[in-house]
Amino acid sequence: MSKRDYYEVLEVPKGASADEIKRAYRKKAMQYHPDRNADNPDAESKFKEAAEAFDVLKDDQKRARYDQFGHAGMGGGGFREPDYQNVDFDDIFSRFSDIFSGGDIFGGRGGQQRGRGRRSAGVPGNDMKMTISLTLEEIAFGVEKKLKVKKYTRCESCNGTGAETEDDFMTCSTCSGTGELRQVSKTMFGSFVNVQPCPTCSGEGRQIRNKCGSCGGEGRTKSEETISVKIPAGVSTSNYITLRGQGNAGIRGGAPGDLIVVIEEKEHEFFERDGDHIFYDLQVSIPDAILGTDVEVPTLKGKARLKVEPGTQSGKLLRMKEKGIQRLNSSMRGDQFVRVNVFIPKKISDTERKKVEALREAEHFDPLKVADTENGFFSRLKSIFS
Repeated sequence: MSKRDYYEVLEVPKGASADEIKRAYRKKAMQYHPDRNADNPDAESKFKEAAEAFDVLKDDQKRARYDQFGHAGMGGGGFREPDYQNVDFDDIFSRFSDIFSGGDIFGGRGGQQRGRGRRSAGVPGNDMKMTISLTLEEIAFGVEKKLKVKKYTRCESCNGTGAETEDDFMTCSTCSGTGELRQVSKTMFGSFVNVQPCPTCSGEGRQIRNKCGSCGGEGRTKSEETISVKIPAGVSTSNYITLRGQGNAGIRGGAPGDLIVVIEEKEHEFFERDGDHIFYDLQVSIPDAILGTDVEVPTLKGKARLKVEPGTQSGKLLRMKEKGIQRLNSSMRGDQFVRVNVFIPKKISDTERKKVEALREAEHFDPLKVADTENGFFSRLKSIFS
């Protein structure tokens, strides 16, 4: 079963601050702690899942690697994810003890409620996703690509504000500039406050008198941009790279979304990939397999010479060291394996047939006779029929 996205686990946006991530984990930990969920068999796994997500997202370096490569980037470069399958719950709490210090676990001393200010201006832009196809050569050594992206960008006429001038803003009459509406409900357990973004101003706390003529008040317009992305060596199909802030621009100054570049590996004309190694099928003639030869074979960096020893059997793998793919987040490189296939012609001339028939009776072309001097399969086979 594939892992869920860490941001999805904690239910926070990708641009969440460190404090937002802490609060989200604190909430999840309290929600799914097994001591509080004796009748919920899934609570334990969700508790550990939240702890694992927080362990990565709270660390700037781990988070940066995760944002760029996803779960695939967590195993390389010397980083090893903690094992949350065999740990004690008290150990998890002690690992993140700073989150649970200072007050009641349900939100502050004496049930006091933390105040909330007006939301930041604008509505965040959407993330975008696009697929990029790479050759095996590009994957082996890494490459920088130029991407043409059609997206929303900040309006140049109003600088993203959505208004004709700075004087065209007024305080929202519905929320009086707070950006939110509060509804108090009284129950036998006390008073509860339900806070929602203001529907009139979308939580901005202000409205526009005169909208920008270029963008109609959105603060963004459609355009095409060329974006550079560096693809590291060793990526695979379905790996992705997150380009922060390169997605759609937000509405009226809202934070831009991200551009998620998904990797797709093109099928190669000669090579098959197996992790960091590549395989190439080499066809050799019967005489070359018997007598040996020196051949030219393709590699990911051009042509190279390869020696085929006399007596090479069909199916034998010849290794070309460090001619494969560089491992993701590592300087190590895989190998190229050349699989020897002895070519057997389907049609031969009368002259060729006579030569082959002459070889049929030759001593070194009879596997049962050769078995007399070789302690192998044919020797055992001959003993069965003798």
